[in-house]
Amino acid sequence: MKNILLSTFFLLVALSTFAQPSQTVRGKIVDKESKFPLVGVTALLVNNATQPVGTVTDMDGNFRLPNIPVGRQTLRFTLVGYKEILLNNIVVEAGRETVLNLEMEESVTELNTVVVKVKRNGEAANEMATVSARQFSVEETGRYAGSRGEPARMASNFAGVQGADDSRNDIVIRGNSPSGVLWRLEGINIPNPNHFAISGTSGGPVGIINNKYLANSDFFTGAFPAEFGNTTSGVFDLKLRNGNDEKHQLSAQFGFLGTEFLAEGPLSKKSKASYLVTGRYANLWLFKKAGIDIGTEATPTYADGFARFNFPLKKGGNVAIWGVGGASTIDILISEQEASDRNIFGQNDRDQYFSTNMAVGGITLNKPLNKSTFFKATVAVSANSQDANHDFLFLRKNAQGDPLIENKRFVIDSLRPLLDYKFTENKYSLATYLNKKWGAKSTLKVGLTADLYSFTAFDQARSFNEATQKWNAWVTRWNTNNASYVLLQPYVQFKHYLTENFSFNAGLSSLYSSINTNSYSLIEPRVGFALELPHRQKLTFATGLHSQGLPSYLYFYDQSGANASTRFPVKNVGFSKSWHFVAGYSKMLADNLRLLVEAYYQNLFDIPVEKTISSYSLVNSGAGFSRLFPNQLQNGGIGRNYGVEMTLEKFFSKGYYFLVTASLFDAQYQGSDKIWRNTDFNGKYAFNALFSKEFTFNKRKSLNIGAKFTATGGRWYGPVDATQSRLAQEIIYADATRNSLQFNPYKRFDLKTEYKINKNRLTHTIAVDIVNVLGNKNQLSLSYIPQAPYFKQEYQLGFLPVFFYRIDF
Repeated sequence: MKNILLSTFFLLVALSTFAQPSQTVRGKIVDKESKFPLVGVTALLVNNATQPVGTVTDMDGNFRLPNIPVGRQTLRFTLVGYKEILLNNIVVEAGRETVLNLEMEESVTELNTVVVKVKRNGEAANEMATVSARQFSVEETGRYAGSRGEPARMASNFAGVQGADDSRNDIVIRGNSPSGVLWRLEGINIPNPNHFAISGTSGGPVGIINNKYLANSDFFTGAFPAEFGNTTSGVFDLKLRNGNDEKHQLSAQFGFLGTEFLAEGPLSKKSKASYLVTGRYANLWLFKKAGIDIGTEATPTYADGFARFNFPLKKGGNVAIWGVGGASTIDILISEQEASDRNIFGQNDRDQYFSTNMAVGGITLNKPLNKSTFFKATVAVSANSQDANHDFLFLRKNAQGDPLIENKRFVIDSLRPLLDYKFTENKYSLATYLNKKWGAKSTLKVGLTADLYSFTAFDQARSFNEATQKWNAWVTRWNTNNASYVLLQPYVQFKHYLTENFSFNAGLSSLYSSINTNSYSLIEPRVGFALELPHRQKLTFATGLHSQGLPSYLYFYDQSGANASTRFPVKNVGFSKSWHFVAGYSKMLADNLRLLVEAYYQNLFDIPVEKTISSYSLVNSGAGFSRLFPNQLQNGGIGRNYGVEMTLEKFFSKGYYFLVTASLFDAQYQGSDKIWRNTDFNGKYAFNALFSKEFTFNKRKSLNIGAKFTATGGRWYGPVDATQSRLAQEIIYADATRNSLQFNPYKRFDLKTEYKINKNRLTHTIAVDIVNVLGNKNQLSLSYIPQAPYFKQEYQLGFLPVFFYRIDF
């Protein structure tokens, strides 16, 4: 008996060891426009034709496919009268259920003449999107080499988009300023979602948004639909996923960017209420001790988190309570560093103490009113702040007047307070819309976005006069307490299919701000057309007028204190505006190979420039860690961006994928001096090539090897005015020759490997993302130094290994 029990035990162990792990794939399918649950949709696993696995959705639109083998799977969803959905890159892991929430689009023609149309991965979810739009998945944010799991860095691989800055994840779209990028979360316009964010920017060194709680989201690069306002460049339209409503799941991860934990599961299995909670804390200090170069000798610290609680309602509706936020701090102490130490995140003549906070939380209601009408509303509160103090370093000098260096350090005579500021912006938001469809041909969407801003700021600074060897008096540049204004954006959109293959959409948007009497754009038309041709070809065209206000802090900048005639130089400046024109052509060259070509022209006008004759324009702002201190501005500048883009994409199949994007463009502007110049971001070209191959072992282990090559033109700058730079203690470029010089082209090669082990209800993942494998020395910027010639060349990050280990169970 004992031998039988032992034999049985070892047999079970052997079976559990060699049996292929499996997991459940389930989800919900709704109508794309009305969000009403679809009954009777066939869900079919198509990888194994000899033993097909399938099911149909129930009365609530839910489907379930149990015991699906781990690995990459292809799923097909069909329903009579609707366009077929083909998902050919669904990752099934043993440690986590795969939950899909899908939307099906109704077919236009009568039942007996329906031609099968396939919606594939990558097509934008927004029904009004015509051109320059792409859906990206959570899996994509982690797949691309060099993306570090961040949506912004991942998007830099798309056509027309430049990253080319290892220190920040700013997004330059078609030569536009990165400050023109709009971030939306659940329909709400949110503050800059990055750690160490500076007012007026949309990027930063590390993102707060974590791909682990995102659902499939859309990214727009031009001529976007009417619902998107207060942006002239591009849009990240982020969606949040719900936690698992049937079983509790945990995830823990340790890596270069932090230690993370995630928990999700049902609050009530009866009501299907669920929770999802995450948290991350930085551990860069550990890697600094290991000698990894992160661009500064200072050690950044940051933490962020997210929570979402979802409560389903009857007939497909739900109420979700959610929140995301992060805090960060860094002390860059030049007084304690060696003279040769790098500080691409700070200045070289002062000690700097800097911290930021960002948080947004809201309540979202999704409610199908009937089979043709859907209502959504989100109310939210957000806040962001920056707090900084600078102490100026008085250096001892040698007989030649240069700073004295002993034991590799500057010799410090004393430190004196130089700068003190704190900005805080609170915002109360409402985003709501009603979607109505008439049959399969027509859809109307009417909505409103409203934001109430409350801004508090204090800033004072002083400078040292080297000629008199005395300090100048403290100057207060911001002193605002709870200043408030309203930003309103109503819109209406309509889409109609003239035939099964030809559709158009038209919309009107409006933007109004109470900040001053000049900040309004009453009518912004948006129009788009799409024509599907034989042999899986498609032609598209879209145009629209877009406008954007200034960052809040600029309106309250007090330039000259007591001089009332020149106070608040930006107070009455109106919106920047831009006309977008985009034409596109796409063709499916094979079942999983797509070619996309787009040409565009942007006419920028009413750009803020100086009233005095100069080369200054706000089109060059929005990148880096510096605030703006403008002179008197007016809406008199213009600009033009035009170019052509190509995308060749092989969707993941047969164990591999690739993506090749190329852009040729030109971005120029005029300041008040009426001279055409290159914008700072006019790189002229951008090229990306990505490839990934997956190897599977024993049906439970997989190795993914990916590579990426990036090449872009360098950013523009000009000769430095050494005298003015010394007096201002920062880089000042000669105005007449602004942007007459260009940094060398940027080139980078990245390599990523990911090894995954699936066991029963458990998944181990080990990944190493090596950024800049070849250690190319790319130029970044010029920075001020307190000695002749008063500037030095700063370089991008070099070889940077980013790795993590994660366990899901």
